[in-house]
Amino acid sequence: MTLTPAMRRYVLHWGEMGQRWGVNRSVAQIHALLYLADAPQNAEQIAETLGVARSNVSTSLKELLGWSLIRLMHLEGDRRDHFEARTDPWDMLELIVEGRKRREIDPTLEMLNACVAEAKIDKATPAHARQRLETMQAFLTQLDGWHRQMKDIPRPTLVKLIALGGRIAKLIGK
Repeated sequence: MTLTPAMRRYVLHWGEMGQRWGVNRSVAQIHALLYLADAPQNAEQIAETLGVARSNVSTSLKELLGWSLIRLMHLEGDRRDHFEARTDPWDMLELIVEGRKRREIDPTLEMLNACVAEAKIDKATPAHARQRLETMQAFLTQLDGWHRQMKDIPRPTLVKLIALGGRIAKLIGK
């Protein structure tokens, strides 16, 4: 796969942004490359195009498969594994949000629930610390509930809702 300057710039930037979001640079670059590809790519093609080690490509592909951002496929007459990315940004967003919630928010909320319960019976926990734990617990519980509600909204409605942007605040009154 030959990258044009615009494609290369996108792949490099996606890798930089991936790092800022806590994702390995190579993982993000491979995702960007597969997103731009017009045909499924095998690991050797990916390694050659990006100039990264084949072992790094394999590890990154496993991570992307784990997030379901790419899929494994086989091409007739070729024994190698090939990979293609989802191309719908909404699908990618939903998968990333679900994955991050499952890996980050759910364990944190579980830990907060335990901390709040413990702080309520532990007389040594200062009232201000207990209150702050309860405030954070309430915030994450509300965020979790909002997430569940948003998942149930049909995509066309969600797209319209997002398109409304700040105008929604006017509808419900500031």
